[in-house]
Amino acid sequence: MIREMRFLLALWKANLLSAMEYRVSFILQVLGMMLNNAAYFVFWFIFFERFESVRGWGLVDMFVLFGIVAASFGLGVFLFGNIRFLADMIAEGRMDYYLSLPRPVLLHSLASRSTISGLGDFIYGLISFALAGQYSPDAVLRFALGVVVGTTVLVAFLTIAQSLAFWIGSASMIAMQASNAIVTFSLYPLTLFDGTAKLILFTILPAAFIGSVPAEFVRAFSWEQLAQMSLAAVGLLALAIWVFQRGLRRYESGSAIQVQV
Repeated sequence: MIREMRFLLALWKANLLSAMEYRVSFILQVLGMMLNNAAYFVFWFIFFERFESVRGWGLVDMFVLFGIVAASFGLGVFLFGNIRFLADMIAEGRMDYYLSLPRPVLLHSLASRSTISGLGDFIYGLISFALAGQYSPDAVLRFALGVVVGTTVLVAFLTIAQSLAFWIGSASMIAMQASNAIVTFSLYPLTLFDGTAKLILFTILPAAFIGSVPAEFVRAFSWEQLAQMSLAAVGLLALAIWVFQRGLRRYESGSAIQVQV
């Protein structure tokens, strides 16, 4: 475990240094994503100017929700940037390089690229949480735990969606739609949904564990929510690893072994 963590830290450091080689582009990507998120949040400012709350959620609660979702998404795509391209790598036979090395294939393939704009999402998430005004140590710890759970659920879910390429070939469109759907639905309070829709957001499209459930956990500590988040994160991660490993047995080499710097 320690060996793999050192390997991951080395990969992330190399990715960051590579991106920072072009400083202007690096800064523009980070700032651009922060402005994009801020523009999206303007809708809620306008909404809460007219309505004090929506089913128990106010503007402060939305700051927390957006903070967790943005930080989780940003952390996920920065640390595991290939989560957005895994289906293409599988379909085009570009997993050969990772199979040729004595490292965990899934971990290495996901972490070998960083999406720099994800840092903008992550920083915006921290700012959004700070604007909520919850500065107590326990609230900060709950927020950090919520981000870890959200990141784990997001990466695990997208791994499953991208791994469909082992069975159906080109799955990039399906994976992109799945990514857009889970992020979009995670940005709305769970109280807006009822019945079947809520069941879907806890199971097939686990957006609840990226947004609403961690946000409610930050609002008030609950052992039940802590157990739900932990089980969801561990269960989805285990399922993602199992699906990827099963799919890897079907992988067809593209003879694409090459040196990567």
